[in-house]
Amino acid sequence: MYNKQLIKYIRFLSLCLAGVCAVIYNASAQDTVRNSERRHLNSVVVTQERTPSSTLSQAPVQVVDIEKIERTGAMLLSDAVKQMAGVTLRDYGGVGGMKTMSARGLGSQFSTLTIDGVAVNDCQNGQVDLGRYMLGNSAFISLSNGQQDEMMLSARSTAAGNVINMATVEPNFMPGERIHLRAGMEGGSFGLLSPSLALEQRLGERLSMSFWGNYTHSNGDYPFTLYYTSSHNDSSSVERREHSSMWLATGDLNLFYKMAPNRKLITKIHYVQGYHELPGPVVFYAKRGSEDTKEKLFFAQTKYVESHKKISFQIIGKYQYTYDLYEDFRAATASRYLKNEYSQQEGYLSGAMLWKPLQGLTASLSSDAALTTLSSNLSRNSNVDRTSWLSVAALQYRRERLDIKGNVLATIISENACDNPSTIHYRKLSPYAGLSVKPLEHSNIRLRYFFKETYRVPNFNEMYYFVMPLDTLHPECATQHNIGITLPMTVRYSDDSLSQRYYSLTIDGYHNNVKDKIIAVPRQNMFLWSTMNLGMVHITGLDISGNFDWQWQRMSLNATLTYSYQKAVDRSDPGNPKTYGHQIPYTPRHSGGATLYFKNPWVNIGYNCMVVGERYYQQQNSDDTRLPAYVDQGITLDRTFELPIFDLRVQLQLLNIFDVQYEVVRSYPMMGRNFRIKAEIKL
Repeated sequence: MYNKQLIKYIRFLSLCLAGVCAVIYNASAQDTVRNSERRHLNSVVVTQERTPSSTLSQAPVQVVDIEKIERTGAMLLSDAVKQMAGVTLRDYGGVGGMKTMSARGLGSQFSTLTIDGVAVNDCQNGQVDLGRYMLGNSAFISLSNGQQDEMMLSARSTAAGNVINMATVEPNFMPGERIHLRAGMEGGSFGLLSPSLALEQRLGERLSMSFWGNYTHSNGDYPFTLYYTSSHNDSSSVERREHSSMWLATGDLNLFYKMAPNRKLITKIHYVQGYHELPGPVVFYAKRGSEDTKEKLFFAQTKYVESHKKISFQIIGKYQYTYDLYEDFRAATASRYLKNEYSQQEGYLSGAMLWKPLQGLTASLSSDAALTTLSSNLSRNSNVDRTSWLSVAALQYRRERLDIKGNVLATIISENACDNPSTIHYRKLSPYAGLSVKPLEHSNIRLRYFFKETYRVPNFNEMYYFVMPLDTLHPECATQHNIGITLPMTVRYSDDSLSQRYYSLTIDGYHNNVKDKIIAVPRQNMFLWSTMNLGMVHITGLDISGNFDWQWQRMSLNATLTYSYQKAVDRSDPGNPKTYGHQIPYTPRHSGGATLYFKNPWVNIGYNCMVVGERYYQQQNSDDTRLPAYVDQGITLDRTFELPIFDLRVQLQLLNIFDVQYEVVRSYPMMGRNFRIKAEIKL
């Protein structure tokens, strides 16, 4: 009965979408401007995706643009994300260590990664390894808490509690230019070697392409200090991380076809293949690991966008294939050899329409359909599949001093496992409401508030492989409240526009409630986990972010400061004093960071600092489960040489300059002092 209703619902929405597309096509064909008149109109073409504003948005958004990526020397997506307020990064050490993030205590599964607005899905474990994604061709990285500010979004992006978006650099050619070439080589401590190549080519008046490729290799055999007590005041020894080498190869091809100033087609083909040795946790002595993983990730996506004065729409299609292999060679005998293979495929289709019936009023409708399958060589539930249908209806009223938005998300999911005779169904309606107000006419101060309900079903690993029986794990439901204030200000000196100051400050307080929160704890290593429902988690926090820019003629100084307070406590069982009211694992109460960059005609100088307070790696908070606070600092020197044929940029980084020994995840020591050198030429 339920499947028949779902099929009818899908057919109905498909017919509605087809009808809307037909209306849009006819509306676009009826142009009152004659062709002869149109030829004389000058058009302005935007060649790059608009960078989100951190001070005008209803929900908090933080941006790391291409300039900050270059001056901080960020290599991986995780390097950019950890610079943002409210982010808790789980890092298992080294260049190749697994890296996942939790924003505002909601857990990594509440965060969705999108590339050019198209979500990267992983139904197997529900979280994306940020160490798999390089930043070589990114225009900016943005993190939106709660919801992105755009109206024409895919339903999957709207469904996420937090959204990380990677925007690809779109080629921009000057008159007469047809090709851009950029080649770089980066090396560093512990066998780090990372060559890269970027090519941009104009293929026609409206067609261009870009390709970016990278290969990264590291031995990962860094030294660390092993402490034999949790207080770090007792005996210790210097050991060396073993069995932790890795390599990662990435290829990214993009086609940009501008059919008209208001119509654009973007196609991306992305492939990643890698190998990682898993050194395992260090307990009382350094032990050579016996496990490794191999992974492959391929996806091809196409996004078509058409904009008109009253109506706009976009269509997204995507195919994704993911392969993961886990091996354990702990013994020479075949009885101890373990080999797990996982193969995941997904077909995804999304459509969105935006309508502006009146000045300042915007309505939108978006629907996503996806079919995901996971095959494995496990003895139980070797084949599982999930069909999901997400639909969003949104309404926004925006004027200069007032911005109001609301939407409702409908979630319909069904899934099957080969060892489970019945189909599991999930259905949920989730609301969102946001407000941004400029209370004073002659001041840029803005007040903002949003409320959102987010619904997350268990991923395949949580549901079928590490929890038995199936009905013991329930979906998570989170409610998010945020209230904040933003203040941007620009000050210029006399009439010289080259000398000015820019300030921006955002302060946001939030309160999140998570019911049936799912906690994943590493059981043996970063690949094997155990999961459980905590019941109820209350999260109260404060994020402060300030950005300051000073410019004097040919010199400038940029400073970014962030501070976060998170009180994320277990409120499940008042009768259990061992865990009730305790901070949830790996979530610090206090954290923050700073980046400084002084640009001058000689040698540019950068400084970055990350401060993380004490955390606990178990549900029960005690001295035995406490992870001490740490401060990680680094400096960067770079200069660009303008040579006759090409530009040469040289960058030197010294990371963890004070050789601080710390752990982000218990028993996974991080790298101490290390360096990187990068040389890049641009033609």
